[in-house]
This record gives sequence, C-alpha cells and structure tokens, in this order.
Amino acid sequence: MEESREEEKQQKAMDGLKLRVQEMSQMNEEAASIINSLEAIKDQLLSEKDLLGKELKSSQEKLVSEELRLKSLEVQNADLNKLLANKRVASEDEVTKGTDKNIRPSSVVEFPTHLSKLSKPRETIRGQRATIAKNFEEVGLSNLLPLLKSENLELQTHAVRVIANLAAEDINQQRIVEEGGLDGLLLLLDCSKDATVQRLAAGAIANLAMNGLNQDLIICKGGARLLANMAPKSDDPQTLRMIAGAIANLCGNERLHMILKEDGGLKALLAMVGSNHSNVISQVARGMANFAKCECRNINQGNWKGRSLLIEDGALHWIVANCTAFYR
Repeated sequence: MEESREEEKQQKAMDGLKLRVQEMSQMNEEAASIINSLEAIKDQLLSEKDLLGKELKSSQEKLVSEELRLKSLEVQNADLNKLLANKRVASEDEVTKGTDKNIRPSSVVEFPTHLSKLSKPRETIRGQRATIAKNFEEVGLSNLLPLLKSENLELQTHAVRVIANLAAEDINQQRIVEEGGLDGLLLLLDCSKDATVQRLAAGAIANLAMNGLNQDLIICKGGARLLANMAPKSDDPQTLRMIAGAIANLCGNERLHMILKEDGGLKALLAMVGSNHSNVISQVARGMANFAKCECRNINQGNWKGRSLLIEDGALHWIVANCTAFYR
C-alpha cells in the first residue's frame, strides 16, 4: 500500500516536472518569437533611419544650392537695376540736351534675354568677385564643400563652379585647401564621369596652383598625375586649357620639376599641343617658359649640372619646329 502511494507520488512529481518543462519550452518559444519580432522592428527602424538620413542630406544640399541660386539672382537683379538706372539717366540727358522739345524719354527699356549679354557698368564688373566672396561667406564653405560629393549632378556642378571662381582670389585659396577643398577637387578629377565637372575641377586646381604652398600639396597628393592622366581622355579645348593651365602653374616651382616629370606632367603638356587650339597652345607655351626659366636660374646658380628635363621629354624639337608657326 505504501509502495503504491510512493509510486503515485513520484508519478505526480514527474507529471509536474513534465508540465513545467512544457511551460518553459513554450515560454522560450514565445521569447524567441518576441526577440525575432524586435530584431525585425530594429532592422526596419535602422532602414528608416538611413533613409531619413539620406533625405536630410539631400534636403540640406538643396537648401545650400537654393541659397546660392537666390544670391545669384540677387546679384543679377542688382545688375539689372543699375543698368535700368543708367539707361534712364542717359535717356533723360539726351532729352535735356536735345533741340526737339517734342522728344520724350521712353517709359520702357528693352533688355536682352540673357544677363550675360548686357553691357554691364564697369563698377559692376569690378564688384562681381567681391559679391561672390560675400555670398560665399554667408553660405559657408563648410556647407559648400560637401556638395562636391553630392549624388545630385546639378548640385555638384554648381558647387565646383562656385569653388573654382572663389579659388581665383588669393584670399580664398588657403581656406579652401585647409578645409578639404583640394582633396574634393582631386577626387572629382579621379572619379567623376561628367566632363563639365572635370573641366571645372581642373580649372579650380589651376587657380589654386597659383599659390606656392598649394603647388606642393597638389603634387604631393598626386594632382600632377591625375591631370596628366586626364589630358589624353579629353578632346574638349576648354578642358585641355584648364589642364594645361594647371600644369603650367606647377612648372613655375623648380622644387617640383622632377616629380612633375616623373608623374607625366611634361609629356602631357607636350601632347596637348596636338589639339591645335591657340588657347591650349598658349598655356603649353607658358608652362614651358616657366619650366625653362626655373631651369636656367638653377643652372646659373650652380644648382643643376645635368641635362634639361624639358629636352629629355622632347620639348626642344617641338619648340624649334613651331617657334614661327603662329606668326605666319
């Protein structure tokens, strides 16, 4: 009797344990299901976060571009107002000086369709770069430079064009380089597939290369090699003029001559003569003149006793063959 009760007790204990195991197993399954759901929600939230981040970046880029566009329109509007005022003054002067009292000044002034075709007052032309610099300060270089990496080609083109214009002024060059503008421009030379972007980037680098310190950085960061590699891939005269101008500026730094030669800068400069465009050839000739001037100075100072690097790369043959070609 006692054994039967003991067995019954043990059986109940076993049944209780089985029930507990089943309950725990069910709880584990429910927990796993909850964890999987939370993981799915987490992945969805991360995906939405990335999407919102991209949308925010795109909105910020569009905002900066819109600010630049509005400021450009403000400049154009100011130009139109000045031109209108000048037209009115000129018209009133003619009426005052005229002998026919029945002549009246016209109340309508006709403008050409494009502002670039207007005969702008001289003071307006002088003030354009100052206006660009002012707009640049208001928008901020920190907002402008990220647009160089924008996936929106229109924004990217607008940004590199503004930077190229700013780089023409000595006061802006150092700041552009210090805040990473040179790296962005070199990246465009290397990776961009758009001819306009590459042309503008080459022009910006040509402007930055007017500064001696920038020349060292351009060479050290592989700028001469990128320019040399880009030249044979383009047949656009404007692009070739920008590339030749950049290399010509680098030719004026004698400390960089050997690296410039090794990176293919001199050969690229000579090869661009084949474009047969006078603007390109003038930049090539300027580069050779800069290079030769530095070499002559080094020879006169006793710092160079070897053969001319220009002659080694075949420049002498072209110079002799074409020294009178453009005067015929």
